[in-house]
Amino acid sequence: MTKKAISDYTAANRAVWEASAPLHEQGAQWDALLAQASTPEFSVLDSHLTNTLRALNLAGGTAFQVGCNNARELLSLRALGLVPKLGIDQSAAFLSQAVRLASACDAEVNLVEADVYDLPPGLGTFDLGLITIGVLNWMPDLPAFFRIVADLLADGGRLVIYETHPILEIFDPAGATPHEPAFSYFDSSPQKIEEIITYDGQDHGKGETGYWFLHTMGDIVTACAKAGLRIAELTEYPHSNREPQYDLYQGRAAQIPMCYCLVAAKTA
Repeated sequence: MTKKAISDYTAANRAVWEASAPLHEQGAQWDALLAQASTPEFSVLDSHLTNTLRALNLAGGTAFQVGCNNARELLSLRALGLVPKLGIDQSAAFLSQAVRLASACDAEVNLVEADVYDLPPGLGTFDLGLITIGVLNWMPDLPAFFRIVADLLADGGRLVIYETHPILEIFDPAGATPHEPAFSYFDSSPQKIEEIITYDGQDHGKGETGYWFLHTMGDIVTACAKAGLRIAELTEYPHSNREPQYDLYQGRAAQIPMCYCLVAAKTA
């Protein structure tokens, strides 16, 4: 994929997130998040991701997050003894929220507004890289993405990805037959996203047009490995870590994998 094609997609996706940002900084939920951020034990990480991170024994190490949104997850690493140092996102509006949360935490974090495929030089290297739900599917070029992420890791550093399982992407929970595949697992063509994005499962109407990319598990693992990262573990889970409309796929006798956690290491 050409650099121009990549930048066309990422620019469109930036507009999508800029349009959705105001909905995430209002109401009781935002007020509660700000209040919680001022407490030493502040964390929005679930038990699965928390346990994975604790097992790495990286307390005292530095961390970065790609696609950090408003940095609530990056700042949550403080409760595990990690030092959040760098958050990267291309949405200025979400990074504005991150500034407010970091201030509430009294944390000094370098928040960089940039297309991940065109980062400024000199950002440094870190002991932990974090990628969470939804980030990979906004990325039009996975091999290039993982090479960039690998460059931000120090030798011996770890990458942790806690993401929606690619299998879940083939289903449409709003469709007439939600338990039958609605999309091909192997369809790599850009999928248009036109609704305003929130995490509450509600329809907030039309927004900007962005592009969602379906990546197979093979695509993800291979791109990670080819970037020079050693796969340490890949754990698949039967629970959902995304919007509530996907909860209907949980707790079934014939259970599909719904999310996963991949841990990789950068070897010297």
